[in-house]
Amino acid sequence: MTLDSRAIDRRETFLRDLLPGAARLALDGFALQAGRPASMKGPQDYLTETDGRVEAHIRARIEESFPEDGFLGEETGGAPGRQAWVVDPIDGTANFARSIPHFCISIAFVGNGEVQLGAIVNPVLDETHFARLGHGAQMNGKPMRVAGTTDIAATSFEMGWSRREPTADYIEAVHALFRAGSNVRRGACGALGLAYVADGRSDGYAELHMNSWDCLAGLLMVREAGGVTGPFLSLGGLTEGAPVLAAAPGVAGILSRATGIPLLSGPDRLPAADAAP
Repeated sequence: MTLDSRAIDRRETFLRDLLPGAARLALDGFALQAGRPASMKGPQDYLTETDGRVEAHIRARIEESFPEDGFLGEETGGAPGRQAWVVDPIDGTANFARSIPHFCISIAFVGNGEVQLGAIVNPVLDETHFARLGHGAQMNGKPMRVAGTTDIAATSFEMGWSRREPTADYIEAVHALFRAGSNVRRGACGALGLAYVADGRSDGYAELHMNSWDCLAGLLMVREAGGVTGPFLSLGGLTEGAPVLAAAPGVAGILSRATGIPLLSGPDRLPAADAAP
């Protein structure tokens, strides 16, 4: 089904209305988490009660308002279909579980073969990053622009680590950036890492494999804020995940060469078979 601008308008209004309640749930859960043990889904893969509670809240609201839309969440999965909401209820769960206040909620809406809407909410700092395809990106209502950095000696990149790829490849990419003269950080919250590229606090973010719920909102934001990204949806990333790169234009080539992740040369769209009406 092809969505017209009015259909996207309705979903944008809905998403903006949804965010404050979801953020309150996450913040309340963070206050209660201190000192509590977290469950583990796998090695270095944390799960808290708040993850499930926030995702259930978001999913129920979406299913009530847009029953025709698909849903794909980190905790409960789902079938994305041709138009879908893609949700990470708590990105940075390892931080959340250890009472480190660096986590967020990430929500994207995919329709007409592309990411149409993206929102990343940091409940602790009360910061909402928001983007709509073709309409720019804002943080708390103010326009965002990526950094104007061009000097590698002044760059600060973030490299996320994924246990789904060889650790040696990650270490080599980090070493390549250090050799080039960049600073490299890791905050353990990929969605916020992408949001910080969009608002100019960071010069670039890369990870050798990310799931769609971690990155779709942030990738849209970076492009709408004037940045450069690698392909993701076009690589089948919606359901399988893919490498992620996002950067300020003046230093994107450096990050691409260090990681081996190519730069996107056009729109990032679902493969034709997935996007067909």
